[in-house]
Amino acid sequence: MEEAVALYRQCVALDPDFFDGWHALGMALLKTGSIKEAIGCGLQAVTLRPNDLLAWTGLSQMYVRDGNIPEAEAAKGNARILSLGGKVVRDA
Repeated sequence: MEEAVALYRQCVALDPDFFDGWHALGMALLKTGSIKEAIGCGLQAVTLRPNDLLAWTGLSQMYVRDGNIPEAEAAKGNARILSLGGKVVRDA
């Protein structure tokens, strides 16, 4: 898992707007127990794609692992909106 984390770090260093890299890095960090850093990556992922269901679901899981239930519920709420066909951020 540490090798994956290192490679994902390289990806986002090369392309800071690479959503898949941020999401994957966050999930890998979550698996290694680096919860706070995982949350930072999760926040970057939802910033890049605010209407991505998996990004909000992952961020909710990260907050649960951190014990931050209010933030976990908020992220889960956004995931629920998206799962029902809504949008968190409307297209301009």
